[in-house]
Amino acid sequence: MAIDGLAQMAGNAAYTIEVLIGILLNPFNQRAPMSERPLAGLKVIELGTLIAGPFAARICAEFGAEVIKVEAPNGGDPLRKWRKVYEGTSLWWFVQARNKQSLTLNLKSPDGIQILKQLLAEADILIENFRPGTLEKLGLGWDVLHALNPGLVMVRLSGFGQSGPLKDQPGFGAVGESMGGLRYITGFADRPPVRTGISIGDSIAALFGVIGALMALREREVRGGKGQIVDVALYEAVFAMMESMVPEFDVMGFVRERSGNIMPGITPSSIHTCADGQAVQIGANGDAIFQRFMRAIGRADLADDPQLADNAGRDARRDELYQIIDAWAASLPLDEALALLNAAEVPASRIYSVADMFRDPQFLARDMLIEDKLPDGKPFKMPGIVPKLSATPGGSDWVGPALGEHTDALLAQLGYSPEQIADLRQQGVV
Repeated sequence: MAIDGLAQMAGNAAYTIEVLIGILLNPFNQRAPMSERPLAGLKVIELGTLIAGPFAARICAEFGAEVIKVEAPNGGDPLRKWRKVYEGTSLWWFVQARNKQSLTLNLKSPDGIQILKQLLAEADILIENFRPGTLEKLGLGWDVLHALNPGLVMVRLSGFGQSGPLKDQPGFGAVGESMGGLRYITGFADRPPVRTGISIGDSIAALFGVIGALMALREREVRGGKGQIVDVALYEAVFAMMESMVPEFDVMGFVRERSGNIMPGITPSSIHTCADGQAVQIGANGDAIFQRFMRAIGRADLADDPQLADNAGRDARRDELYQIIDAWAASLPLDEALALLNAAEVPASRIYSVADMFRDPQFLARDMLIEDKLPDGKPFKMPGIVPKLSATPGGSDWVGPALGEHTDALLAQLGYSPEQIADLRQQGVV
């Protein structure tokens, strides 16, 4: 954990010495050198832009892989300018591209393609999220790359996958979330569907891309296989998260609909408004938990009601139970409600804003807010590393680089002289 984070906690009377000692001794708060991380020794070439491809490559970079991000010389990844911009660069960029090297290449130039082939000849993973067919038009299809480097694993992230009637259609995360079923079930029944607050479809696809790449590497390294394609469609990645939706429709004709804040068929689990107007999430759907919850709010009669002993009985009386819980929550401010629920060991939480996260001891104890510096030296916080590995944890070693920051060094490693690099730059290749 950054020293300033510890100082912040030490200066707050709400934090105890025991908490601080626990943080210092927590093995998950350590950062292994890049050379000792689980993906050290792997070379990843990223041809992605915006979210899905770059997020997948970011995970690889955090856990020790050498990630070379190839960008167009005239502006680079559009994410550099997305959302909140500080001194000309998106704050998101500094997180999404951390631990990566930036190499500018004009892939419309034969020389640019040749340089990319040199990189791919010695790479372990290629991550790309172009529309299907784009690399083939550049002469970089699977047949070419597999012949160039038989061990290469090619992660292809796209809206609809590399096959099927929609493969050539553009498909952003919003489309994947819609087609994959997430948007239809999100929101309230009497209103149109809504989106989640982030581009979750892209991020889910990125996670599947990394999982697929690691599976392919295991096949290559443990079982003696060759490289292969990892084909991830955004809509399929979202669809894979849809729990029991498919068998429920197939067997029973049941179509899951929007249900607001409750979990249909699982009771009680919902959001309730407290006396101070703040919301609390309560998940008391376990049998024993429900009994503890009812006793904690003074309803021992419901805790002992045989009809409510299991989930089916509680769900049959869902409306009654939620009216009772709503009334109880409305009688107490959030902090008092949470104190009572925590004492009764009932899963519950405030609905966190990012401001809540910055002052929460759990986030700080788990090193989920780490500090680095922007290019002008200004300190700033970034999300911590997930997942936590006890022996070889990942880390953030530098923030997203300037456009083409590593071009000269990377070309020199490939054998290009300073004069050749200058010539390539003059021709607009890099």
